[in-house]
Amino acid sequence: MTTSSSNSPTGLEIRLASRPSGLPAPDDFQLVEVPVPDPAPGQVLVRNLYMSLDPSMVLLTAEDPGLPAPRYELGEVLYGDAVGEVVASAAPSLTEGDLVVHRLGWREYALAGAESFRKVDRTAYPNPSLHFGFGLVAYVGLLHVAQLRPGDTVFVSSAAGAIGGLAGQIARLKGAARVIGSAGSAEKVRHLTEKLGFDAAFDYHDGPVLDRLREAAPGGIDVYFDNVGGEQLRAAIEAMNVHGRIAVCGALTRQSTGRPDAGPGDLVTLVGKRLTLRGFTVLDHMDRAAEFGEQFRGWLREGSIVYDETVVDGLREAPRALLDLVRGAYTGKTVVRLGS
Repeated sequence: MTTSSSNSPTGLEIRLASRPSGLPAPDDFQLVEVPVPDPAPGQVLVRNLYMSLDPSMVLLTAEDPGLPAPRYELGEVLYGDAVGEVVASAAPSLTEGDLVVHRLGWREYALAGAESFRKVDRTAYPNPSLHFGFGLVAYVGLLHVAQLRPGDTVFVSSAAGAIGGLAGQIARLKGAARVIGSAGSAEKVRHLTEKLGFDAAFDYHDGPVLDRLREAAPGGIDVYFDNVGGEQLRAAIEAMNVHGRIAVCGALTRQSTGRPDAGPGDLVTLVGKRLTLRGFTVLDHMDRAAEFGEQFRGWLREGSIVYDETVVDGLREAPRALLDLVRGAYTGKTVVRLGS
């Protein structure tokens, strides 16, 4: 917390300064220093420690995001997942020092009613940022949307990202016969096979994706975890076995270009192969959070799963980091560290 010339405490926040027509630019975001008030009765003041950066945030800057979430409004503070520490409370349910998760990211201090915050166990994970729910997305997408079965061949796009990296590892832990990933560089491809345990991986820049996918999965694929859309979705449909299942999680093709995606292509193939293609949001599966958390903590203790994280320091750097994220600059989960 900084102090202004009037000796009142202040904090930084990021607002949407202008509505982009495509991919946002740094000037579309505004950094503002604001007073930090004391909580009113029923309210809690939280000092944010980490905030999550997610590719879908780029879509929320658009006029019509096409997502089941409110768009970012002009002149308003952006929102997103954050984890922080209660520094002042006027509500009986939370006390100073409690660790909480909430949706009031993109600011150093969050002030809201106590119902906006969920207390979490400070000792559950080695780092507070592990409380972000991206692992749950991978878990429910594979097991409950795509109905992963032991012996399946699984393809994961954007597999070096936060969700994709965990999706591939969870597929392996749950009995997939073969796990294949795509990524955007030779370095990331090596990361998938040498560190995360993928059976095969390819750089989607290295020629037609369908050719690379057929080389990696000559027997076809049964499950596709889609973080990208575009050419990779169309290639996966062509490489799918009969009764294959596709879990559509993200749309990085659109998020990285700001242009609409061409979609899955010729739908006759979907009919002929009797494929299932299902979009999902983790908000529909929060009842699985406790189940996932127990398994995830066990995997971390056993060392059977690798947790990748890229940490960006300071709220000032968050807009740039978000744009770098959708351009594929980072590996694993990307978070902004707001405090020590």
